[in-house]
Amino acid sequence: MAEVSLAAAVYLARTLGAVVTLLHVIERGAPQDIHGERHLTGPDEARDYLDEVAARAFPADISVERHVHSSEVNDVARSIAEHARELGPDLIVMCTHGRGGLRGLMFGSIAQQVIRLGTTPVLLVPPVTTGASPTFSCNRMLVALDGNPDHEEGLKVAASLAKIGGAELCLIMAVHTFDTLSGEQAATAKLLPGATHALLDLAEKDAKEYLHRHITTLHAAGFTATADVRRGDPVIAILSASKRTMADLIVLATHGKTGMDAFWSGSATPNVTSRSVIPLLLVPVRSKEPG
Repeated sequence: MAEVSLAAAVYLARTLGAVVTLLHVIERGAPQDIHGERHLTGPDEARDYLDEVAARAFPADISVERHVHSSEVNDVARSIAEHARELGPDLIVMCTHGRGGLRGLMFGSIAQQVIRLGTTPVLLVPPVTTGASPTFSCNRMLVALDGNPDHEEGLKVAASLAKIGGAELCLIMAVHTFDTLSGEQAATAKLLPGATHALLDLAEKDAKEYLHRHITTLHAAGFTATADVRRGDPVIAILSASKRTMADLIVLATHGKTGMDAFWSGSATPNVTSRSVIPLLLVPVRSKEPG
């Protein structure tokens, strides 16, 4: 299942002229089978596997390196983040499959943990459920923004990719309705319904002006770009926009919050990650603002 990410690695390596490093981390106490496949538990068989993948999946003109972390580890996400600091990649490419249930809620997916622990953008590729061969393209990117300057890092990364690959940029920003507010905002809305409605309408106006400024800048720089403001739950707005625009990729800047931290901060990223049927590019940001 993890091999669905290989098509994205091939596409980006060819488009960007990048070197690919295939990484395998040996997990201590891992089950014998992972998603119906035998788990690799020894460094020699892991190296053989990476050699086979390199020969099978990558054309000869793409440079492919291999790295096996042969010492067993308890924390795969931390090991990936540490290897990113050691090897210095521009991007980590992963499949979104992983443990679910209560453990997934409390500790988050491996990808979210990698984001939280590191500073390298992570491209998440959802598993293929149709049995078709995985494909990847990047002709249209949906960039989610919320007005937070920290989260504009996602737009910067998307613009860099779009400039190289000639992709179209679709900016999306969601403004809550009265009914989609949660937590303290919902409590305040019930006490001050009139003021809340007025503030939300003002927020929509500000969002349109905010996106217009970005679109003006992007057009001046030669990009093909559009923008849209939607009212409602941000997760639903982002996922609906990805279908409406027929985007190949969703770009989100995130603080990598997981589990209950993400729940209490109102972070949309874990929900978008778990529900999206197209790849996501998560760009880590470092500030004290929730995201």
